[in-house]
Amino acid sequence: MLGRPLLHLVPHGTKIHFMRGRFAGLITSAVLSIASIILFFHSGLTLGLDFRGGIVVEAQTPEPADFSKLRKFLSDADITAAGLQQFGGKNNVLIRLDAPKENNGDATQILINKVRSAVTNYETGTKIVRADAVGASVSSELFRNGLLALGISLFMIMTYIWFRFEWEFALSAIITLLLDLTKTIGFLVITHFEFDLVMVAAILTILGYSTNDKVVVYDRVRENLRKYHSMPFQELLDLSINETLSRTLATSFTVFLAALPLALFGGASLSGFAWVMLFGIVVGTSSSIFIAAPLLLFMEEGSLRRKTKRSS
Repeated sequence: MLGRPLLHLVPHGTKIHFMRGRFAGLITSAVLSIASIILFFHSGLTLGLDFRGGIVVEAQTPEPADFSKLRKFLSDADITAAGLQQFGGKNNVLIRLDAPKENNGDATQILINKVRSAVTNYETGTKIVRADAVGASVSSELFRNGLLALGISLFMIMTYIWFRFEWEFALSAIITLLLDLTKTIGFLVITHFEFDLVMVAAILTILGYSTNDKVVVYDRVRENLRKYHSMPFQELLDLSINETLSRTLATSFTVFLAALPLALFGGASLSGFAWVMLFGIVVGTSSSIFIAAPLLLFMEEGSLRRKTKRSS
């Protein structure tokens, strides 16, 4: 009794013919990835403070913020290029500024103090929650290091998959991960979430989660190749996905529920990370079923069976 789950997301013995929708899944994924690549080169990512340099001041007002009034106070303090953004509640304001031309600590601190003074004079009871500054040279180095970390991590994941499975599994998994990555980049472009070190962490988490999901499905496919030598490969893929579907959905649902409160109530520093995570969970889960498995179907079925027999 203790070993029986209280909730069955997928009834036992479910037989969904996923491979019937393989063409629709692959075409949809390809179109979305191509559109994401076009958006990346056309509109580009919105670089965050970590990568472009500048100053971010987070303020909290006692009453709902009046942006026109606050902008006037900033203008009176000779701060004319400030970007104002409401986040969280109506009393929270994010003020963004480019780094000063002098590009030194003294000039940055003077600018922060001017913003602090203008904001506190705006209305009695206004508080400065945080003030962050990143110089241009530091931001360019962080951008290079962030992309380098992303590239190395992706290479290590691909290397692991290549040695973990036969080349047909590895190639289909690598293609699927690249499609997941491009769609995530497209999501960042469309939503205008700032691409910073936090987003690099989100993308790495998505890739790791998506890899784990595909390894589970591929392991079951390889096991079934040893058990059912005469079963048509399309039916074997459907069987493998259905057998792992409950585990896949349970894991995805758990992570989704954990990230959802952060997306709704996490504030500016965490909500973007959480929304990208939610998107990545949906993309990674669906790609394991509708992209990774159909790609296997287009590989050499006979070659897979021969290799599985030899390894067993």
